[in-house]
Amino acid sequence: MSNNPNQLKQAIKDKARQLGFILAGVTSCDSPTHFNIFEDWLDKNHHGTMDYLASERSRQRRADPQQILPECKSILVLALPYTPVAQNTQPSTVNIAAYALGADYHDVIPPRLQEIVEFIEAQIGHPIPNRYYTDTGPILERELAQRAGLGWVGKNSMLINPQAGSTFLLAEILLGIELEPDDPFPTDHCGTCTRCLNACPTQCILPNRTLDARRCISFLTIENKGEIPEDLRELMGRWAFGCDICQQVCPWNRFAPPADPSLQPAIPLPILTEDLLLSSSEFNQRFKRSPIQRARRRGYLRNLAVTIGNTGTETDLLVLQKAAQDEEFLIKNHVEWAIQKIKKESATGNPPPQ
Repeated sequence: MSNNPNQLKQAIKDKARQLGFILAGVTSCDSPTHFNIFEDWLDKNHHGTMDYLASERSRQRRADPQQILPECKSILVLALPYTPVAQNTQPSTVNIAAYALGADYHDVIPPRLQEIVEFIEAQIGHPIPNRYYTDTGPILERELAQRAGLGWVGKNSMLINPQAGSTFLLAEILLGIELEPDDPFPTDHCGTCTRCLNACPTQCILPNRTLDARRCISFLTIENKGEIPEDLRELMGRWAFGCDICQQVCPWNRFAPPADPSLQPAIPLPILTEDLLLSSSEFNQRFKRSPIQRARRRGYLRNLAVTIGNTGTETDLLVLQKAAQDEEFLIKNHVEWAIQKIKKESATGNPPPQ
């Protein structure tokens, strides 16, 4: 049992590192000072179809962590590394975002957060009120991470740490005990660099370090459940799930650490044109316990059709024509677009970019 708050905080951070978290910091349960930026983002409809973000309950909880846990006195913020984008060299013309190459972090991280809670309770000798999240909670996690000293919010809206880049996943534990807050991360090291803004093919990065989700390839391929707007399909290039472009060009990611073993690439690669013919059961088996399940079969095949339309050749037409018989209209629609695009480029002698 520990009665020294500073010793307890250090013991918690040591435990977090034992569990694979490369960054750990503590902040208060004070309301976020940049909540107005989030409100403005919603008011401008930059959240696209993610209506759950705009609900009154969601807004209230993001404005005040104690709306989530009334007993909240401290927030522990953590980071777990995934495959560095520089190492994301997939043997395919179809790309998957680096974080999605391994197991679903929603399955990996929560048990570790629970283990930290149990460790804290063992240290102080009694249960404590708590609530933990990784990406799923109604909190502004990147502001909390900056306040906890983990890094700064970059121009591409990612949290960046000077020793770890941005290829990590954030998690938070709201705690009903008082821990001394760490100093906020003091400086912004983006400087005059605009590599991420220049590289983004859809120009979705906004001047205030937020994104217009409606144009973001990650949103289009994951959160978006409907059609991908035709004017954005060619700009998707070869990304079938998520996008790493703004992180690939970020100079801070040359310092990215290795992935946590549980997040090492595990899905079958390469991604093939024949994936367009996967049945529901085959899709579920191929991507079992993968983040790609989030898009479901219809979303994944919709995305894949677009990438094949952008990078494929006449040799892909046979598979595309079979896929055009799919019962899902969403899939058929995008497959037919791909067929027409490949035929048009073949007729004009313009090969797809490699």
